[in-house]
Amino acid sequence: MTPYLRLQGIVKRFGSFTALHGIDLAIERGEFVCFLGPSGCGKTTLLRVVAGLEAQSAGRIEQGGRDISTLAPAQRDYGIVFQSYALFPNLNVADNVAYGLVNRRTPRAQARERVAELLRLVGLPGTEAKYPSQLSGGQQQRIALARALATSPGLLLLDEPLSALDAIVRVHLRQEIRSLQRTLGVTTIMVTHDQEEALSVADRIVVMNHGVIEQVGTPEQVYREPATPFVADFVGRVNVLAAQALPDGRLRIGATVCEHAAAGLPAAGGALQVYLRPEDVAVAASAAHFGEGASNVVPATLDKLEFLGAYCLARLAAPAVAEQGLTAVLSPHFVTEQALAPGRALALRLRPERLRVFGAAAGSA
Repeated sequence: MTPYLRLQGIVKRFGSFTALHGIDLAIERGEFVCFLGPSGCGKTTLLRVVAGLEAQSAGRIEQGGRDISTLAPAQRDYGIVFQSYALFPNLNVADNVAYGLVNRRTPRAQARERVAELLRLVGLPGTEAKYPSQLSGGQQQRIALARALATSPGLLLLDEPLSALDAIVRVHLRQEIRSLQRTLGVTTIMVTHDQEEALSVADRIVVMNHGVIEQVGTPEQVYREPATPFVADFVGRVNVLAAQALPDGRLRIGATVCEHAAAGLPAAGGALQVYLRPEDVAVAASAAHFGEGASNVVPATLDKLEFLGAYCLARLAAPAVAEQGLTAVLSPHFVTEQALAPGRALALRLRPERLRVFGAAAGSA
């Protein structure tokens, strides 16, 4: 099956600086894809190349089977929403939303109907006569979204559309955008540096760093099965532990011999890094909780406890596996039941199936 959007060997140079290094990516029709990465990783540049707002230095772009590599933005089939909303302050809501329809010479009655339909879709019916200055940031972003969708584009591009909003509004609006995207079935690309945002709305996440794609996968794959140390470290919290491969196939993490489920470890003696999410550190009042003969169990002492509402973040001293200590997620109920306080002796287990092992230099094991 031919993907709806295909990027092949996309390179973008700004003078002597290369912002994108041979990007290859295929996006299916109706997918919601997030470009995720730190500032300067190339995600916005890639979006602008897709939009034709930047010309690629090399490579090819196909949309719906059509080569759009050299087409002007107006000749490409997309709607775009910017971080700054970019609404026309001198136009009312109706005229802002209808802007693209007017440019296409859509009959006035038809345009009015389309505007009313879109305002209902974004939850702002009856606001046609208002001006952007009379709206909140979240409402302005909804209007920008309605304007981008007015011409029924095949592709919706969102350039960090929620980053200027308050946290509560941002969470609410991202779910509205996702719901709207599912309703309309429009292929969508959203640029974001917010990991939680990408994990909550995307069908697939494209993790970028220094102008290359580190990993493409579902939110679960990117979080639970990071392909590189960068992905493991960038997406979510993680404990990083120094390790060594043993002749019998096990790992020595700190002073402790540990079982694991990783494949293809380097030769014995090879330096490794083990990545483990805080929620994959099992914590108990004593080692007996894990049963006789349980693997990867070590003593620990509670150093610090941070209450974060739905869970608590515990900082644990566990010199048998980590010189710098490690972080675990605890249930508030467990904290209360055990009357946990700094200095309390505990036992923890590094879940063998959740140890993600990489060569110390970079490659995955």
